[in-house]
Amino acid sequence: MKILYIFPHPDDESFGPAQAIHKQLSDGHEVYLLTLTKGGATKIRHDLRLSIEEMGEVRHKEMLCVEKTLGLTGMEVLDLVDSGLKELDPRDIEDVVKNHIRKIRPDVLVTYAVHGVSGFHDHLVTHAVVKRVFCEMKAEEFSPTRLALFTLGSEWISKDAPFKLQTSTDDEIDCVVEVTDENSQKAKDALKCYATYKDTIQKTGVDKKTHLPVYFEFFQENFTPPLSSITENL
Repeated sequence: MKILYIFPHPDDESFGPAQAIHKQLSDGHEVYLLTLTKGGATKIRHDLRLSIEEMGEVRHKEMLCVEKTLGLTGMEVLDLVDSGLKELDPRDIEDVVKNHIRKIRPDVLVTYAVHGVSGFHDHLVTHAVVKRVFCEMKAEEFSPTRLALFTLGSEWISKDAPFKLQTSTDDEIDCVVEVTDENSQKAKDALKCYATYKDTIQKTGVDKKTHLPVYFEFFQENFTPPLSSITENL
């Protein structure tokens, strides 16, 4: 099957479901990634003394490393306004997303859950846009069959966490993907591609959690107990 991940920034896939992405590829699925921005507005650019445009090019190169490391079937990085999606006409973002879906024709769409994990507004806008497009495309000749929403489980929450993360309840989680040691290592390798985020990776300890299961909610579907794959029962 074809799976299309849609995230707003470079590194969203590697700080998120990279180990599940690698497992899906290992299981024989085609996995594509669409990133709406180049992520050039990150505050790290100030430390590197780079402009937004220059930082965007650096992060794009880091993503090319991720594409190769995970073995993605395909990847496209757009250049919408980083940290400014909320100021764009959502219909313009929707058109971009629709056109990419029509080109890839995925069976499963994946984006952030409604809370965006971090709560960042670019994450929230992306969730809303992808969900609206998923609903609208049901009237077309082709439409994705499932919308899977990446989320976190309770083991991600700790008092010492440097950033406040949001999780989903057990009742909301419809899929739990258990990963292998190889999947976990590939996710670690993908994180290493982001050399400019080395300090952030160390601070968050995300590279120490790639062995954990990856969780998804399904839009307008409920599974108890949770499925083990986002393509199961399709």
